[in-house]
Amino acid sequence: MQTNLAPEYINTADGKAAEAILRKCVHCGFCTATCPTYQLLGNELDGPRGRIYLMKQVLEGQTPTRETQLHLDRCLTCRNCESTCPSGVNYGQLVDIGRKLVDAKVVRPMVEKTIRWALKEGLTSPFFAPAMAMGQMVRPLLPASLKNKVPAKQAVGQIPSQIHQRKVLMLEGCVQAAMSPNINSATRRVLDAAGIETIVAAKAGCCGAVKFHLNDQEGGKAQMRANIDAWWPSIESQSIEAIVMNASGCGVTVKEYGHILQDDPQYADKAQRVSDLTKDLSELLPDLVGALKSKVNAQKAQTVTFHPPCTLQHGQQLRGGVEKHLGVLGFNINTASCEAHLCCGSAGTYSVLQADLAYQLRDRKLGHIGAMNPDVIVSANIGCITHLQSGTATPVKHWVELLDEALN
Repeated sequence: MQTNLAPEYINTADGKAAEAILRKCVHCGFCTATCPTYQLLGNELDGPRGRIYLMKQVLEGQTPTRETQLHLDRCLTCRNCESTCPSGVNYGQLVDIGRKLVDAKVVRPMVEKTIRWALKEGLTSPFFAPAMAMGQMVRPLLPASLKNKVPAKQAVGQIPSQIHQRKVLMLEGCVQAAMSPNINSATRRVLDAAGIETIVAAKAGCCGAVKFHLNDQEGGKAQMRANIDAWWPSIESQSIEAIVMNASGCGVTVKEYGHILQDDPQYADKAQRVSDLTKDLSELLPDLVGALKSKVNAQKAQTVTFHPPCTLQHGQQLRGGVEKHLGVLGFNINTASCEAHLCCGSAGTYSVLQADLAYQLRDRKLGHIGAMNPDVIVSANIGCITHLQSGTATPVKHWVELLDEALN
């Protein structure tokens, strides 16, 4: 795609990065076939190709409008289009730039600004955990719209204390640690059973994704730098073999620290080192199978359906690993036979900011999953788990919780 950048963008980092991405696009439209919002709305401007044209116009000097902003807001950033694109267009990076440029020129209504501020500050605040605990106490009294966002309180289970020679860092995260803490404790128990010690750096917090994708990119970068600082002593001493992510949304972000902070002279090299060390928990499964095979008593009569999050299958390009290795461990696991590639509608804060579209996508996803009559649904990201659970009575949990429950 030929571009002619406006003078205000020609010599900027965002302009150069966007132009390089735009020039890869050949207008083929394959991306529209796998775009969830295009499937629902049928509008070219609510598909990747249309949004690329809108961002190209802005970069070439056309003044964006509220409508431009709306079409970019409706994007889930699921990155399904990246899996489909034959030209390797880095759409996720482009839409982050496009939203930043449009928001700089289009003033949002005060209600929108307030909600977005509350999400980016509230979800990553130390006060989120006590607020969630309070919400869980009064959950039966909450209206459905709020109850959907407040999972029932769960038992956490014991955290192992055994010391092992093999060690990994683990990010507990901000939202997951408050909403579903058993995912973190289950991860530690499963790794412990495989002879791996889990270390949690006390000062590591939010991965930075919430603020970054709500166009507080500097706030997100500050959180990324704080995590790097928290992890660096363990990395520098070479005492850990990996940084493990059990929320695929966090994983895809931390794997991109190197790209996001590439122009930061103090953190560029450290950020790339962190990205290189980062692994989704599922990437450890091939190594865990041998150690856990004799310790797992899977219920073969139980049908398990796996929902692969977009951040796992499109963002990290990891497909099939969870199903394959849980199957080897004896679980009767499968994925939905139809539209497993499409987003469930959670997409970080999307289910709050674009609730109507999010619930349509949730119900469409659950329809395909329900056709398989699962006893339990498993996923790999806290957002997907909470969102799907709000629409079904079938238990929805992280796959590592399923594995933890099966340990002898």
